[in-house]
Amino acid sequence: MPRLIFALVLLLLPLAATAQERLPDNPAIQQVIQNQMDAFATRNVFTAWTYASPTIQQLFGSPLYFGAMVEQGYPMVWTPGEVSFLSLRDEGGRPVQQVQIVDSTGRLHILDYEMVEIDGNWRIAGVTILRGQSLGA
Repeated sequence: MPRLIFALVLLLLPLAATAQERLPDNPAIQQVIQNQMDAFATRNVFTAWTYASPTIQQLFGSPLYFGAMVEQGYPMVWTPGEVSFLSLRDEGGRPVQQVQIVDSTGRLHILDYEMVEIDGNWRIAGVTILRGQSLGA
């Protein structure tokens, strides 16, 4: 029996190590995300670009390519409707801000924004769409 318990502990140990820690709200992180959405809403891809991490900037190479990717792949960010900031959590040492967007067509979207701090400023390191659905469906 002790061997079985030890084996279970060894199997479950990696799960405990990857547990997510909830963090208190961070208005600076929320403001960066909101600023980028505001820039996209006015089609100012050059300003939106400034909120992306250097890794994202290197990946896309220019604000115009970055804007085209967001317009095609993240229409709810390109034309956001109602935006609500949900929980902030730590994932692997990086904060991840969950955001709810109700787009202009009434669809509800949940996204995770991975953030990175560079020289004391927050930047967006990646966005994952978790869910999209029609309201009332």
